[in-house]
Parts: sequence; C-alpha cells; structure tokens
Amino acid sequence: MKLLHIDTSILGANSVSRELTALIVGRLTTGAGSEVTYRDLSAGDLPHLTPATLPSAHPASAMAGPLDSAGQAARAESDRVLEEFLAADIVVIGAPMYNFTIPSQLKSWIDRILVPGKTFRYGANGAEGLTGGKRVIVAVARGGFYGPETGAVSAEHAESYLRSALAFVGITAPEFVVAEGLAAGEHNKAQALTSARAAVQQLAA
Repeated sequence: MKLLHIDTSILGANSVSRELTALIVGRLTTGAGSEVTYRDLSAGDLPHLTPATLPSAHPASAMAGPLDSAGQAARAESDRVLEEFLAADIVVIGAPMYNFTIPSQLKSWIDRILVPGKTFRYGANGAEGLTGGKRVIVAVARGGFYGPETGAVSAEHAESYLRSALAFVGITAPEFVVAEGLAAGEHNKAQALTSARAAVQQLAA
C-alpha cells in the first residue's frame, strides 16, 4: 500500500489538522506493510501556477518555451507532485480553513494534480475523472461553525471546494474528519478535538 500524506497548516505543533492527519496515517499503517510519502506544503516551495511551473504532462506547459535551470527545477518538482499522487493508493490531506477556503499552498498542490490526460479527460459527456480508485481522507480544521445546520454554511469554501476538485478527477466519495469551532472557546475546542479523534478511530483501517 502506498500512502501519500499531505500537511498544509502554517501552525506547526499548534496545528489541529496536523495532529489529525498523523492520527489517520497511524491508524491506516498500523500492522500493515505501507510505503508512506510525506509532503509538508507549508515548508516547501510550490510557486503559484504558471505555464513554466505546470507538470510537463499538462498541454499548456509548452507555452512556457525553453526553461532556464530554475525553471527546469520547478517543472521537475511539479512532475514529482503529480507522480506522487498518481502512485498513491491512499491520500491523507490536512486542510485547515483559512479565510473561508483552503490554504494557498494546498491550492498550488491541487493545480499540479488536475492534469488533462493524467487525472481527467474530456469526452462526449464532458469531464471524466481518471483516478477514482484512490481512497482520500481529509482532515479539516475550522475556527468557527460552518456545518450544514449553521447559518454560515454558504461561506464554507474549503470542504466544499475539495469535494468538487476531487470529484473532478474521479474521487467521488472522499472521507472527511472535521474539527470545527476551534476558536469558539476552550470548551468548544475540547469537544471538537474529542469528536474528531473519535472519528479517526472509526475509519476503516
């Protein structure tokens, strides 16, 4: 089993999403032969998308023309990001919600895995995802309350965006572990952490 572990929080040891992804990976790899690839997007440097930073498999990458050494290094890193995703059987993603949506670092990663001909293609009936065989588990951390039963649900653009992006590449049943209300007082935070940790233990190993 090949597992890809993605963290994105900028909060280091204070991050709830990092704690949850570590718990998830631990649950999935206990007693199993696993090959884990870890990528910390907050520590690395995936620049914003340009033709030069697109994976080489992307048709628009040719628009960049000849690349200098720095451009070649950026292109090679984008190729690695795509290949890590394609090779993984399971992907675990930490996704804190910043300013109503995902971190820009995670968006840069997603920009490198949505590649026509590799993860999706267009046919007579529109877009068709090509990576539907993967299991994806996302740990979402939110400071406020944005669930379906709240009045703020329309402002939630992290979980909803990830569901759409993953469905586009064929992953129509991602699993979400959500901790919310983390900034709404210590009592709410403690309840959220207890609930999220329990949800991790309910995941099929």
